[in-house]
Amino acid sequence: MTSPVVLITGALTGIGRATAQAFAREGARIVVSGRRDEEGKKLADELRAAGAEAEFRRTDVRHEDDVRSLVDWTVERFGRLDVAVNNAGTEGQPGPVTEQTAETYAATFDTNVLGTLLSMKHELRVMLKQRSGSITNLSSTYGRAGAPGRPCMSPANTPSRGSRRRPPLRWRSPACASTWSLPVRSIPACWRGLPAPMKTRPLWSPACP
Repeated sequence: MTSPVVLITGALTGIGRATAQAFAREGARIVVSGRRDEEGKKLADELRAAGAEAEFRRTDVRHEDDVRSLVDWTVERFGRLDVAVNNAGTEGQPGPVTEQTAETYAATFDTNVLGTLLSMKHELRVMLKQRSGSITNLSSTYGRAGAPGRPCMSPANTPSRGSRRRPPLRWRSPACASTWSLPVRSIPACWRGLPAPMKTRPLWSPACP
């Protein structure tokens, strides 16, 4: 397969956007998702201008119906799902912990933890049926160490990192691979081309060892 189907959540800025551009250069068919329609449509247009087949789908990963619809629409549009990059995340409400509320705390967890779980759930639903695929989940260095003014970010990325490590132990044998990446403070060099974990094997092959 020379044109893998790639789904990227949180694709509108930063690492997600750079990932979409990298896959476009490699000739992938790409679905980018996010919560802002105007920016998403502009990105899809840029990817098409670069020669890629690309679509934007508005999605809020905090809501399972949105995630289910995103994955099903991707398969309906392109016939399969080969690579998923779960990049949707938020730093949460900035400020000291004394100014946080249950709502700001939940909003961060719902995006960074629940959103990743729901994305993997529905991506694996498709990949297990087709017996191939690869999922890469993005986390943050804040999951290792906190940062001033980001009291929700560190605890929201700690369980997220754990959930991203577990899937490979269960799903590796059916030819579906899952990895997690921990980017440093800016876009690392490996994302200027295909991400380093994705360069080690043909992720869209019928079987990933």
